[in-house]
Amino acid sequence: MLRISLVLFSLISTNAFALTEAVDIYSDQQLISLIQSNQYLQRVKADDCQLVQDIEARAEVLQQPLYQFLWGEMLINGVCVKAHPSRGMMLLQTSAEQGSSEAMVKLADYYYRGKLVVKDPNRAVQYILPAAANGNLNAKMMLVRLFGEGYGSPTDYEMGYHWLYNSIFDNDAEQKKASSLLQMLAAKMPASVVARAQQSQLYKR
Repeated sequence: MLRISLVLFSLISTNAFALTEAVDIYSDQQLISLIQSNQYLQRVKADDCQLVQDIEARAEVLQQPLYQFLWGEMLINGVCVKAHPSRGMMLLQTSAEQGSSEAMVKLADYYYRGKLVVKDPNRAVQYILPAAANGNLNAKMMLVRLFGEGYGSPTDYEMGYHWLYNSIFDNDAEQKKASSLLQMLAAKMPASVVARAQQSQLYKR
């Protein structure tokens, strides 16, 4: 009986250790992948909030842009911490100022939807332009959507069309979405400008 009890205790202890096994901090590439798939907050929760202190330290002390984005989003949405939207938005702003395309896209989305800020799609264009210029596909998609809906300057339509038209897509769904957005924007441009924007190199007249 004692032997059986010891075996059971051993199994329970082993399982408990497995359930609380330490989680490694995310690499930059892992974090980018999680952000692109919109799984970053779910991942933090799935890891039982074990990395909260590490994430905070990398954002607040080391001031790493990707972690400023993640920590800001955790504060905005109250994930594993008490919600503090104003602080979260400040962190997103700082991340964007440090060149994070991910933060630029998120801020543009907030202004486009009017979440936590006054709805201002034209300000969304200002945030999304540099991210699109850096090659971020989500940014190029959003920029063409905004242009297609009439926001931003018409003088930039050709450039935005060119960037998205010449993108490489990971799957058919992305390609179909891009084609639909490009068609919407093309309706606002002269045919000759559309043809020029479709070239592999953009030459302004």
